[in-house]
Amino acid sequence: MGIGGISIWQLLILLAIVVLLFGTKKLRSLGGDLGSAIKSFKQSVSDGEAEVNKKQDDISLHHEQADNTAQHDKEKNSHHS
Repeated sequence: MGIGGISIWQLLILLAIVVLLFGTKKLRSLGGDLGSAIKSFKQSVSDGEAEVNKKQDDISLHHEQADNTAQHDKEKNSHHS
C-alpha cells in the first residue's frame, strides 16, 4: 500500500499517462511555471509580513512617544501646583 491506499504501481502508471499526454517538455515548462508561482507567493507573503512588522514598530514608537509626552506633562503640572 502506498499513499492513501494508492500503490506505487498505480502512481507510476498515472505518471506514464501524464507524460504521454503532455510530453516531457510541456511538463518541464509547467514545473518551472509552478516553481516561479510558488517563489512569487512566498516573496509576497514575506513582503506582507515585513510591512506588518514595520507598522507594528511605528505604532509602538508612537505609543512610547505619547507615554513620554504624557509623563512629561504630568511632571510639569505637578511642579506648578
